[in-house]
Amino acid sequence: MKILTAILVSFLAVTGVIDNIATVNRLKKEAEEAYKAKDYSKAIRNYNLLLDSLQVEDENIRMNLAHAYLMSGDTAAAQQNYSSMIRSGDAQIKSLAFQQLGVVTSGNKQYQEALGLFKESLKANPANNESRYNYELVKKLLQEQQQQQQNQNQQQKQDQQNKEDQQQQQNQQQQKQQGEDQQKQQNQEGEQSQQQQQEQQTDQQGQEGEQKPEQPQEQNMREGEQQKEGEKNDDEQSISPVADKLKEMNISEEKARMILEAMRNNEMQYIQQNRRKPTEARDRSKPDW
Repeated sequence: MKILTAILVSFLAVTGVIDNIATVNRLKKEAEEAYKAKDYSKAIRNYNLLLDSLQVEDENIRMNLAHAYLMSGDTAAAQQNYSSMIRSGDAQIKSLAFQQLGVVTSGNKQYQEALGLFKESLKANPANNESRYNYELVKKLLQEQQQQQQNQNQQQKQDQQNKEDQQQQQNQQQQKQQGEDQQKQQNQEGEQSQQQQQEQQTDQQGQEGEQKPEQPQEQNMREGEQQKEGEKNDDEQSISPVADKLKEMNISEEKARMILEAMRNNEMQYIQQNRRKPTEARDRSKPDW
């Protein structure tokens, strides 16, 4: 009886193992077919059943699960599964894990970090030509990125310098304009002050002109007129007694004036003739006396 029980248990155990193997193989096949058909959700589900529910220890299944996560767009889950295999004892699995981590990182344009991951992939498996190609490609992209960053920095510096120069030029123009406005205002104030001074001077001269004594020329003219009037009065006074005598002699005053004028003319001619008469030469043989 005991022998029959042992045989039955052994049979059931073997049957369970056989069923488990069949389930594992079926899930693997379905996952692979789903991955090829780009049904990444089904592939992820089957691979998780194999790893978590059936406790299958297979790094290839873990790698395929990471690939399925990456293709579905879940890079965080993909990186987590790739990172769990970088300590694998299988050099090819380890190299592939570093390679895929480098792919994810370079996709985020983290070229410096990606370059280090591809380098680790080549250290694990120098025959990994895909990692070598990716390494050279990312190296070139890193150089371009650095050059672009350098150009951007230079452009930013140039823009900043241009901005500062423009601001300085605006300040200079503003200061120049302020100086011109100030000078213009000073000129206007100076002109107004000068005009006011001229007006004040003109007013003052006008006031002084009203109170100013007669000029020498005007004074001389006035004195000359007064002298003529005095002489005329003297003549009239001197003629007055003569007029009385003329009346006695029955000679009119007008005729007497004509006679007097003729006598003056004769006197003037006599004086002029004496001035024109040449002086006789002195006889030097005679004494001066």
